Amino acid sequence: MPMYKVKPLHGGGALRAEQLPSCMYRLPCLHRAAPPAQDYGALKDIVINANPSLPPLSLLVLHSLLCEHYKILSAVHTHSSVKSVPESLLKCFGEPTKKQPRHEYQLGFTLIWKDVPKPQMKFSIQTMCPIEGEGNIARFLFSLFGQKYNAVTSTLIDSWVDTAIFQLKEGSSKERGAVLRSMNAALGKTPWLVGNELTVADIVAWCALQQTGSTNAAPANVQKWMKSCENLAPFSSVIKLLK
Repeated sequence: MPMYKVKPLHGGGALRAEQLPSCMYRLPCLHRAAPPAQDYGALKDIVINANPSLPPLSLLVLHSLLCEHYKILSAVHTHSSVKSVPESLLKCFGEPTKKQPRHEYQLGFTLIWKDVPKPQMKFSIQTMCPIEGEGNIARFLFSLFGQKYNAVTSTLIDSWVDTAIFQLKEGSSKERGAVLRSMNAALGKTPWLVGNELTVADIVAWCALQQTGSTNAAPANVQKWMKSCENLAPFSSVIKLLK
């Protein structure tokens, strides 16, 4: 049996072009936005262990940013290895709200205050090896926004994240001074550390400055950049913790 039937041509005269189908079956358009789904299926859980003696502030900022993009089930717990945790850290995700059924959320975000040397995170609890270090976890969480960068921009972002953690936050006063001068030079050219948009580099660097108490010594461009960060709502939860 033929796949398509074409009418026969009879008699002389000009030949008629017969229109053939362009595809075998009609398919729905894949570029049309799908209607929002209420049931998100299996919940993906982000579980982070962190030491309350040195809270990973950048992860709290990123949690607030994620809440603007995803429907998140948030929770804070205390591990038995920690004797006491300040009330502000127990409520670092804000006041608890009425929880809906688990399947109505897209992400689970659980922070466990625990006696660990550095922050640890698991995303897929059963199969994923833990990610260690505030900078590495911050990179992963920021990747959930789906931002795409070219190789040069990605390298600059990674470099600033490492600089913020290892030199600004954990380095000597001489190293901090050198970083602040580099930041001041970069921020004299663009409003953010890497270009015209906020990236994970800005979040980690701002939080490192807060924890080292270097904010008053920051040069003019850095001071202006800090105010730009603080004008964004996701940074407000951290500002409350620092008061």
